[in-house]
This record gives sequence, C-alpha cells and structure tokens, in this order.
Amino acid sequence: VSVEPKRQKLAGAQASLEVTMGELAEAKATLVAVEGKLKDLNANFEGAEKKQNELKDQVAKCTAQLDRAGKLIGGLGGEKTRWEQTVSDLTERLHNVVGDVVVSSGVVAYNGPFTPSFRADLLAEWSQKMEELNVPHTPGAGIVSTLADPVRIRAWNIAGLPTDSVSIENGIIVAKARRWPLMIDPQGQANKWVKNMEKETGIDVIKLTEKDYLRTLANGIRFGRAVLLENIGEHLDAALEPLLQKQTFKQGGTEVIKMGDDIIPYHPDFRFYMTTKMRNPHYQPEVSVKVSLLNFFVTLDGLEDQLLGTVVMQERSDLAELKNQLVVSNARMKKELKEIEDKILYLLSNSTGNILDDEVLINTLAQSKITSNEITAKVAEAERTEKDIDATREKYRPVATRAS
Repeated sequence: VSVEPKRQKLAGAQASLEVTMGELAEAKATLVAVEGKLKDLNANFEGAEKKQNELKDQVAKCTAQLDRAGKLIGGLGGEKTRWEQTVSDLTERLHNVVGDVVVSSGVVAYNGPFTPSFRADLLAEWSQKMEELNVPHTPGAGIVSTLADPVRIRAWNIAGLPTDSVSIENGIIVAKARRWPLMIDPQGQANKWVKNMEKETGIDVIKLTEKDYLRTLANGIRFGRAVLLENIGEHLDAALEPLLQKQTFKQGGTEVIKMGDDIIPYHPDFRFYMTTKMRNPHYQPEVSVKVSLLNFFVTLDGLEDQLLGTVVMQERSDLAELKNQLVVSNARMKKELKEIEDKILYLLSNSTGNILDDEVLINTLAQSKITSNEITAKVAEAERTEKDIDATREKYRPVATRAS
C-alpha cells in the first residue's frame, strides 16, 4: 500500500522528465539553428567587410591612378612638341648623314696638310659635286659641324690650341683619325698644345737623336702613356714602321706589337704624336699614307682669328669668360636632357602591365617636364647671349686685322 503512491509519483516524475527532455531537445535544436544563422551572419559580415576593404583599396588605387594619369598626360603633353621636333631634326640629319660623313671623312683623310683657303676650296668643290650627284647632305656642312664637341674644344683651347677654325679642324682630326698625327708646327703651337693637353695623364717627350728614345716609346706603349716625338725631319726611322701602321696582333689573349726584336703589350690608352719645326717639309707618299699630316703653320687668316681672340680676352675678358661658361652650361644642360630622355625611354620599353601602376615612370615623366622646360628656356637664352657675344667680338676684328 505504501509503495503505490511512490510509483505514481515516479511515473509522474518520469512523464515530467520526458516533457522536460523534449523541451530541452527542442531548445537545443533551436540553439543549433540560431548558431547556424549566426555563423551565416558572421560569414556574410566578414564577406561584406572584405568587399568593403577591397572597394576601399580600389578607390585608393583609382585615385592614385587618376593622379598618375594626370601627371602622365601633363608630362607627355609637355614632351610631345619637343620630341616631335627632335624626331624631325634627327630624321633630317639621318637623311643627310651620308653626305656629311663623306665630307668629314674627306677632311680627315686629305685636308690636313693644306692652307685654310685651299681647304675651303675643297669643301666648296665637294659640296658642288654632291649636289650634282644628288647626294643628300647638310648645306655648308664641315668637320666642325659634324664631329665637334664644344666642351672638348674649349678644353683644347685652354690647353693652348689656337681658337681659329683651322686649328680647331686640326684638333678634331687628331682626335678622330685612325692614323697617328704628324704636325707641321714651325711656331710650336701644336707642340705646346699637346704637352698641356696630356699633362695630367702624363706625357713622354722624345727626339730621334736620343739614344734610348725607342725604350721610352716602348714604355709608353706598355703603360698607356702619351708620347710626343719632336723635331722630326722629312724621313722617319724604319723602327717606327710597325707603330705607324698599328701592326698589332694577339698573343696569349693580349694585344701586342713587335718593335724591333721586342714584343710589347699594347695598351689601349697609348697615344702617339709627332711634330716637325720645318716650315715646308716634303714627305714622300709612302710616309704620308702612314700618318695624318696636319698643317699648324699660322697663316694671315689664322693669325687674325687668333689675335681676335686675344684682343677680346684683353679688352672684354668678361665676354670671353661668359662665352666659356655658356659653352660648359649648354653642354651640361643638353647632357641632363639626354639622360632624362634615355631614362624615360628605358622605363617605357621595360614597363609591364598597366602603365599607371608604374609610379617611378610617372614621377620621372613629371620631373622630366619641369627639367626640360627649365633647360629649354636656359638653352634658348644662352644661344641668344652667345650670338650677342659673337656680334660684339666681331667689332674688334679691324683691330685684329691691322695687327696681323
């Protein structure tokens, strides 16, 4: 009797437990569903946040590209006119390069021994012949306009090279000719110029009358020094034959030359100059074809040009100094412009993908526009100033003419 109530209570408790467990299972199922939704919401949130960041990055990238596009348009816009003019000039020069090089080659090969007037006659004759044969060339072209480097010429003038046109031509021939120069130099101007020009790197001065001149020459060849052979006559020592004809050959991977019985390593920096004080030497053809004969004899016209430079230096040293500064400044600015152009072309040719992503290229273009505008203005101003200086110099020509 006492157990029955307890059984009833147990049955009620089990029924209540089953109800509670059912509710618990239902609650767990609801929790799982809620957790699933929460997970989905978190995933959606992370996706939205990631997309938001991507959009922000795209906005920043587009803003940067827009800024770079503005710089690119501005930079290329500024370069377009100048590049078009450069292309036009280079196209014309390329068209005329055949005739210009023919004239310069003729000057280097043949004009050296002649006087200024005869050189001018030869140029006029060659120019006329090219016109008859329809060879493209630049009117009035010569070795100075084709091969001259203004900065190098200024350095030569400082070293003692006379400023007249014939001496400048001779200097260019010395620098460009394949054969070693033999300079007819009764006044000693070429001798002085060569010694001053090679002073910094070192120069050995020899004469054919010295007993050991070949040893000094051999050391110059071996160590890449400049050697000046002074006071030669109308005949050259046969021992110089291999050097004059540059009879070098390879031995053990090294370039060498045979001088007498000795085989000497041939240094690429070796330079050889010859001068004679004879006023009117007569060299046999077999000698003339081995050297570059150059006439440094001062003529009336050459003396006038030299005296003009001296008078201007004395009377208007400020103009002379300003002209020198302009030569150096123009050369430096044109070199800077050339370096910028080369860098731009290199970056353009090696650019991959979207050009607007290349910040270095865009910034270089932007800087190029600023620099090129500054340099173009300075070069134009310098050229006007140089013309004014030349006009002022010409006012002193009567004095130079009278003095000569």
